[in-house]
Amino acid sequence: VPDPSRFSDDNHPVERVNWHAATEFCARLRQHTGRPYRLPTEAEWEYACRANTTTPFHFGPILTTDLANYRSTTDWSTGDNHYSGTYNGGPQGIFREQTTPVGSFDVANAFGLYDMHGNVWEWCQDLWHPNYKGAPTDGSAWTTGNSVWTDGDNIYRVLRGGSWINGPADCRSARRMNSTPDTRVNYYGFRIACG
Repeated sequence: VPDPSRFSDDNHPVERVNWHAATEFCARLRQHTGRPYRLPTEAEWEYACRANTTTPFHFGPILTTDLANYRSTTDWSTGDNHYSGTYNGGPQGIFREQTTPVGSFDVANAFGLYDMHGNVWEWCQDLWHPNYKGAPTDGSAWTTGNSVWTDGDNIYRVLRGGSWINGPADCRSARRMNSTPDTRVNYYGFRIACG
């Protein structure tokens, strides 16, 4: 799909992209430029997000809607789950109900990366594993040993970063999520790595 996004203009992140389309984009970009573009591994993604910090967010222990795009309304619910729009004593904010232009919060981390928290969940190369037991220790993608997490032929993949529709706890540097690689929703996107 050439333009899959629901919230499309040149400055918003692409969304409604499944894992297959994201990896295909990387392959086409690699072929076009001759450079080794790909999705980041889960370890690379978290390292890039944290940027040598140890706090829940690269800018500290609290998230506000002045720093990222996420759902900051209290007591919203999905089915039997109830969520808070605040985290670690932070203030309640606004719910924008869509993606925001990349870099619009003007809060890059120490590596110069924007929007690592919120806006769209970002696909990683890795297969989903419920914990890190047996994970590669060199930062490479974990692409084996995932027979439990399947849906038919679809082996679950990792997403990181949280999104505009999620509460602040889902936007923490350490937060992980999984989905089947053919899922397209308006809060899944990707960023690319080179090398």
